[in-house]
Amino acid sequence: MKKIFTFVIAVLMLVSLAACGSSGSKDVYSIGISQYGEHPSLDNCREGFLLGLEEAGLKEGEDFTVDYQNAGFDDNIAIQIGQNFSANNVDLMVGIATPSATACFAAAEDKNIPVVFNAITDPVEAKLDSGNVTGVSDKLPVEAQLDLIRTLQPEAKTIGIIYTTSEPNSVSAIREYKEKAPDYGFEIVEIGVTAQSEVTQAADTLISKKVDCISNLTDNNVVGVLASILDKTNEAGIPVYGSEIEQVKIGCVASAGIDYIELGKQAGRLAAKVLKGEATCEELPYETVTEYGIYINSEALAAMSIELPADIADKAIEANAE
Repeated sequence: MKKIFTFVIAVLMLVSLAACGSSGSKDVYSIGISQYGEHPSLDNCREGFLLGLEEAGLKEGEDFTVDYQNAGFDDNIAIQIGQNFSANNVDLMVGIATPSATACFAAAEDKNIPVVFNAITDPVEAKLDSGNVTGVSDKLPVEAQLDLIRTLQPEAKTIGIIYTTSEPNSVSAIREYKEKAPDYGFEIVEIGVTAQSEVTQAADTLISKKVDCISNLTDNNVVGVLASILDKTNEAGIPVYGSEIEQVKIGCVASAGIDYIELGKQAGRLAAKVLKGEATCEELPYETVTEYGIYINSEALAAMSIELPADIADKAIEANAE
């Protein structure tokens, strides 16, 4: 009996020691990344986010694991992804683009899981400016874009814009365009769509209205079929201006836009602070990228017979596809 008792005590001590060793082990955080769809700017956000975590001293596989999910530009799938992350009790949710971010925030709220968003033009419009959420806004430099278009097309009068009526990013951007366009002598001709399947038809409508150019937003439904839009506008001889470098690479003539890798890095640094316990999302107000670059596609400009003034050429970054 004494031997049995001694054996039980020894086993209990071993279990206790194992538990102590486990409690002292390094935490590995689980991160759920929901990306609304695949196109280069959103892909750059995700890549930049992981780089931002790495720059903050967190290594994938050692300090955190990633469950990356793609919604395929489907709002219902974005909602399901957020709910799955919540059911799996991830340590942090990341929403890239407004529909994914709002879906994650809704799914995280009951469990108070922190959410970091990226690529959202207007967090206030999207109701992501309070609660256990923070992130980085990609608010467009609308005035810089209008000034660029005016410089490159001095005789232009109308700018066509296609936008998704249910996407807060786009609604906010359209409002700002319409407010500021008259200061540069432009009229905005906007066409709202409800789904990606309507975008190319909207492009046909703008072409039929003979707009002088089209300015593209960061609207995900539009960016997802930008190559098809460019096929139509190139044939019609209508220049299209992008909102960031990747859109210029695939054929937009120019852009006053931001760098989405850097945007992602900024969000990654915020997430690292939350994971490390240095701050809560509530203590980290969302940030807005204020620096922008002038990107040009010389081939696309030449095809549209647009001459590049020397002062713009000096500061512009060539963005032809590699």
